Amino acid sequence: MFSHKCLYIIKKWWILFLCVNTTYAFYLPGLAPVNFCRESEASPQCKSDVTLYVNRLNTEESVIPYEYHHFDFCPINEENSPVENLGQVVFGERIRPGPYKIEFLKEITCAKVCTRTYLKGDAESERRLDTLKKGMSLNYQHHWIVDNMPVTWCYPLENKKKYCSTGFPMGCYFRPFLDGCPINTKYNKPGFYYPFNHVTLTITYHSGLTEEWGVGFGANGGRIISVKVEPASINHRNPDKLDCSQSAEPLAIPPKTDNQNLNITYTYSVKFVQDDSVKWSSRWDYILESMPHTSIQWFSILNSLVIVLFLSGMVAMIMLRTLHKDIARYNQMDCGEDAQEEFGWKLVHGDVFRPPRKGMLLSVFLGSGAQVFCMTLVTLAFACLGFLSPANRGALMTCAMILFVLLGTPAGYISARIYKSFGGIKWKSNVMLTSTVCPGIVFGLFFVMNLVLWSKGSSGAVPFSTLIALLALWFCVSVPLTFVGAYLGFRKRPLEHPVRTNQIPRQIPDQSIYTQPVPGICMGGVLPFGCIFIQLFFILNSLWSSQMYYMFGFLFLVFWILVITCSETTILLCYFHLCAEDYHWWWRSFLTSGCTAFYLFVYCCHYFATKLAIEDTASTFLYFGYTLIMVFLFFLMTGTIGFIACFWFIRKIYSVVKVD
Repeated sequence: MFSHKCLYIIKKWWILFLCVNTTYAFYLPGLAPVNFCRESEASPQCKSDVTLYVNRLNTEESVIPYEYHHFDFCPINEENSPVENLGQVVFGERIRPGPYKIEFLKEITCAKVCTRTYLKGDAESERRLDTLKKGMSLNYQHHWIVDNMPVTWCYPLENKKKYCSTGFPMGCYFRPFLDGCPINTKYNKPGFYYPFNHVTLTITYHSGLTEEWGVGFGANGGRIISVKVEPASINHRNPDKLDCSQSAEPLAIPPKTDNQNLNITYTYSVKFVQDDSVKWSSRWDYILESMPHTSIQWFSILNSLVIVLFLSGMVAMIMLRTLHKDIARYNQMDCGEDAQEEFGWKLVHGDVFRPPRKGMLLSVFLGSGAQVFCMTLVTLAFACLGFLSPANRGALMTCAMILFVLLGTPAGYISARIYKSFGGIKWKSNVMLTSTVCPGIVFGLFFVMNLVLWSKGSSGAVPFSTLIALLALWFCVSVPLTFVGAYLGFRKRPLEHPVRTNQIPRQIPDQSIYTQPVPGICMGGVLPFGCIFIQLFFILNSLWSSQMYYMFGFLFLVFWILVITCSETTILLCYFHLCAEDYHWWWRSFLTSGCTAFYLFVYCCHYFATKLAIEDTASTFLYFGYTLIMVFLFFLMTGTIGFIACFWFIRKIYSVVKVD
């Protein structure tokens, strides 16, 4: 029998091994490699046209992004724009085919795209030119895409390393004694604007190999590995005789152009470089490896693990020594002949499960917190498996929103079970509040932010049709699923507590400053925040500084460290409060770990003041509005984690104590 069991296990692992070894042929939708070849050899197996897509323009000096056509660049045909998923629409990504025509292996020395003319005294021309100047002064950056790869702008850092940014500036406004123009020292006239009207695209490709792809193109085909751009400002005085060399005179726009007409001619050059040393599957490495602070991630993980080990040691000491001695002493006293006075946490056994005030609101928060927790867990799991990689744009946000909608059933179930254990009878109100309060707060804040973006004409404004779709998902999918979960929860019997509740509440003695509610709650959020604050820096950079976040393995590990830390911190403080004869633990357990969100908000304020250069009122309002949404969801999640851990702990310790 043992041999058959061993054979079964070996067979199962062998099948798993075969599955893993056959995954090399698997590609995610939209992420499959594309074969390119010369126009003369184009076929269904390869394409000759290399489409360059332009995305929204954004900057670190403003939260408001704009579409490509907002700044009066060369006109583009938006009819052939790719379909955007829900996450891309919510994040304000607007991907459109660019005006640059590129064919594979066809080099272009200096080609004209278009000429934009600004007439003196014309109000419309002045408006368009002022918009262009404002974009350059705020350092708005292009974000282009070729073959699902970001077009990168690589430049050296102070430590002699090269950093490859996924965006490049639309122009330069020379401000002496501040930043100057980092691209070229010739752009040095104070107060002048230098639009980058010329780009040199260097496309690196891996030549076609029959053994690797199953299709052979030889020297006439390949797969694109990287696309790098070198922007420049060139004054094309004669559009018929273009000069795109490095020695060309730069185009300098004076602060005031009222007395002269202005022509801006946009040009581009394309170069192809063959590099067979880099495989197509590794083409993102040069972008990800150039990002700094990778070693800080390991420091963050080690720092968090030290905190977790410290807390785990304290919890183990309490559980195995102090708590074990308490239980043994309490049970020995009950078996003794002489009745002795109770002390410590056993004193409040008749009040520890007394229903809290505002139990309806607490159950609603717990249901929504469980919904956010499950959404975060599943989303991070998919991200670690590679389904939500940076190459699959908008997939992370789309997955999170769809999961939040589909996880209405756990929210309704947990809310109903907790509310019923409090002795609540208003089940209709509980279901309605669970399905509307927390999602309503998030949607209300999001709608207000969207109104501001609408008023600014920003690409980040979600279209009205998408808002209707989001409301339909909420009321037609999430709300019914919440009702289903609540129905299942209310059909269950109420949770049976291990001890009975006295009719008359026990008086709580005066508490020291350390066991009072507010100091205890504030102390409870420090350690969980200490485990995640370094990781928060990279997350905020990806949200507000256009840096790419890809280290989901780190984030998944930090997420579990956060769960453990919130649980252990809440259990420790709850035990100390019970020993001080304070039995009001329901809301305190939720707020203790939920206080981590307060420190998150403080850190976001610090990031805004030190890392961002935002000055306008609208951007400030948008930043803190979106921050409130993130902080509120984080508050629900961490509060629920602490409550469930504390609930399990209290039921456990009072179930092993003999109570008359």
